[in-house]
Amino acid sequence: MAVLKEGSRPPWVGLAAAVWVQIAAGSAYTFPLYSPALKSVLGFSQQQLTIIGVANDIGENVGILPGIACNKFPPWVILLVGLCLSFFGYGVLWLAVSQTVLSLPYWVLWLALVVATNSSAWMGTAVLVTNMRNFPLSRGTVAGILKGYIGLSAAVFTEIFAMVLNDSASDLLLFLTLGIPIICLAMMYFIRACTPASGEDSSEHVHFLFTQAASLLLAVYLLTTTILKTILSLNNSISYILVGVMVILLMSPLAIPLKMTIFPSRHKRPGKLDGSSNDLTEEEISSSQTASLLTPISSEADLGSFREGEDISEVDMLLAVGEGAVKKKRKPRRGEDFKFREAIIKADFWLLWLAYFFGVGSGVTVLNNLAQIGVALGVNDTTILLSLFSFCNFLGRLGAGVVSEHFVRSKTIPRTFWMMITQILMIITFLLYASALSGTLYAATALLGICFGVQFGVMIPTSSELFGLKHFGIIFNFMQLGNPLGALLFSGLLAGYVYDTEAGKQQGSHCLGPNCFRLTFLVLAGASAFGAFLSMILTIRIRPVYQMLYAAGSFRLAQASDH
Repeated sequence: MAVLKEGSRPPWVGLAAAVWVQIAAGSAYTFPLYSPALKSVLGFSQQQLTIIGVANDIGENVGILPGIACNKFPPWVILLVGLCLSFFGYGVLWLAVSQTVLSLPYWVLWLALVVATNSSAWMGTAVLVTNMRNFPLSRGTVAGILKGYIGLSAAVFTEIFAMVLNDSASDLLLFLTLGIPIICLAMMYFIRACTPASGEDSSEHVHFLFTQAASLLLAVYLLTTTILKTILSLNNSISYILVGVMVILLMSPLAIPLKMTIFPSRHKRPGKLDGSSNDLTEEEISSSQTASLLTPISSEADLGSFREGEDISEVDMLLAVGEGAVKKKRKPRRGEDFKFREAIIKADFWLLWLAYFFGVGSGVTVLNNLAQIGVALGVNDTTILLSLFSFCNFLGRLGAGVVSEHFVRSKTIPRTFWMMITQILMIITFLLYASALSGTLYAATALLGICFGVQFGVMIPTSSELFGLKHFGIIFNFMQLGNPLGALLFSGLLAGYVYDTEAGKQQGSHCLGPNCFRLTFLVLAGASAFGAFLSMILTIRIRPVYQMLYAAGSFRLAQASDH
């Protein structure tokens, strides 16, 4: 795997390519678009459908294998696995929904959806880990941008579904079967590891602002055009033009490497840090401090160590210690590179995992059942509801990166503080859903979308800051298991059962009225309250560490390592 020169265009080309891969990786969010067809064509009950929805979440979030593989193989290999899974998984679902193959067993469809959406874990891991390592000084910003685009993917696919595919579930599944592999094949060359820059500069900040503004413009455009499509009768020509504009907006991050090509910077930045500050200016010393968070303070401080494929064997290390060649390794401390087995025994690890579990588990329950919730509360066309959730989910993901990055640097407030605040807001949201008050459905959906998105935008950079980047792939993918486990508990076992019970009382297969999900919403409010409590505990625990890590506006890992 080639390592590219720091400060060059390839990292930004890779980020622009990652945007397209993240949109493709968001295919799991299309489940509400074709789930009604699964129910009607295949004759599923609501509980069977919610268990299928759990398969959707399991596949999307079980990323242990790609987490391990990303430290052993280049990104293109991870993407290649992802596109194969997508092709075969969505292909089987298309065969069933289009009735090309009749009477496929339920368990085959369940496994097919797990395989299809597991492609998201492989694709998302490849681009997220690669870009977090390429831009290690802007972890929150990068995580917010990439997770923001994957949140926008639902609106992108909804736009295609409504304007190009004419609301056909079988055509959507065929589009996913063929389109996702094509995108991955086109982009895999550009997503590669680069030597990260040794310090921050103003141009990088401007480039990130441009990318964030472009993604926000895309989000507003998607929401507006979806509403127009619902309200007005647009002919095919106008629909295709609107989709074409969307494609152009998706390409906007390429403007950064294009600008760097046309107007190359003549600014020379310091080279690799060598641990000496004798010849450095005051500004360079600040950059040197900033870089210290990236690695443990040890002889392995070279940033290239992030990509070491293997560790020194324990036998060789013991022999070296016995001969006095090296000193015995101490256990890593917060902010240094943890191995997975070292991180998993830490209280901070499980507090973050549980807080994330309650936050995303409750949110994904509403997402998986949003079409049925809308119908139960009197909204027959749930397209706007889904687009609104997607737009606000994007705002939450992008905003979590921007806001948490600002406050963690200026006030040393841990990112988990925002997880706590949004989980408190989620309590209010679920109570609004349960009340079924007139006019609150769209407001509650918008607020929940924002809060749901924040959980992703906070968990990812927090994991890297507490446990390092070297084994970040497997650590954050293990964290993401909170999503399918929460969906299994709250959606598969609770929401589906409550819905079918109420539908049975109404003597039909469909449930209408606020009681269809009321008990579910009350349980989710309680889960969010407990998640907020755990987030508060974690925030208090790690605040002193962040005060050291981000002291005086710079990373200062050396001092933090003693805490």
